[in-house]
Amino acid sequence: MQVVRTIVWVLLLAALLVFSAFNWRPVEITIWQGLVLETKIPALVVVSFLLGLLPMWLLHQGSKWRLNRRISSLETAHRTAVANTAAAPPPPETVHEPASTPVTTDVADDRPKDPA
Repeated sequence: MQVVRTIVWVLLLAALLVFSAFNWRPVEITIWQGLVLETKIPALVVVSFLLGLLPMWLLHQGSKWRLNRRISSLETAHRTAVANTAAAPPPPETVHEPASTPVTTDVADDRPKDPA
């Protein structure tokens, strides 16, 4: 999996470098009435990409952190419950004594009787 991830990052970097080489032109961006920013197109593309990516990445990292804490809390609770169950003595065994009188049932015997 690490190899695939590395290949994807290398391909993205190569695509960015090719894009930058073919689009290295200055652009003027008017921020306010009297404030103009002159920058290159690749820098503008990278900054706008990061402005869109950063909030989602932070949200992802926060939810991953929260879920990892929740999982570790549940694992700790499970380990504690298992340890308490293992430490508890087993319930005493009950000895069943046979009944003093035999148990009879009043079920009719429908089997044919042997005439012999």
